[in-house]
Amino acid sequence: MKKIFFLSMALLAMQCSFAQLTHTANGNTVDENANKILNNVAVKWTTGSFKFDVTVVNLDANKKETFRQKATITYKAPCYIVKACDIEIYCDGKTVWQVNKPSKEVVVNNMAESDDDLTNPAAMLANYQKNYRAKFIREENGTAIIDLQPKKSRPYHKIRLFIDTSNNRLKKMEQHNYDSSRGEYTFSNYTLVKIGPTAFAYTAPEGYEVVDMR
Repeated sequence: MKKIFFLSMALLAMQCSFAQLTHTANGNTVDENANKILNNVAVKWTTGSFKFDVTVVNLDANKKETFRQKATITYKAPCYIVKACDIEIYCDGKTVWQVNKPSKEVVVNNMAESDDDLTNPAAMLANYQKNYRAKFIREENGTAIIDLQPKKSRPYHKIRLFIDTSNNRLKKMEQHNYDSSRGEYTFSNYTLVKIGPTAFAYTAPEGYEVVDMR
């Protein structure tokens, strides 16, 4: 579950980048800088693939590697495929298949309808204006820094995005948690590819146990 949680947060980062949104900085005033940058990213990156590295940092213990994972995402919002070592996640926009390769088990769920479910980037995207405020922090050496602040209680108090303004790509994301831990997600190897609609559906191989939770 821990691996799935952090992979889902990376999906959130991807969806943040591609959504054409208008956010509010204080609930009343639109943060035009944040809005413009996010929309520039959205226009360019709607389908393709990228790789990411995840590191979890415990600030209290100053422990750098409590969790580390490399993964690849292929996407055509709201569909996506995540491949990370022994775990794969497939979503065709309606159904989610979570594949545990070592145990040869596939758990099947409907795409969650909860607007605060981190495993459901499509629902988060649809409710983004209601649930988050985007705030432009600053720009450093061609990298725009934008904070996404949840409007209601979450395990984290902000998500910080680092966006390369020269090519409108998401470079890095930080998830700042209340327990003094921080998830760091570094993105690379962006590739624009054409993906057919049937690529995101999953069929379990022979010998796999399928647990259908729908």
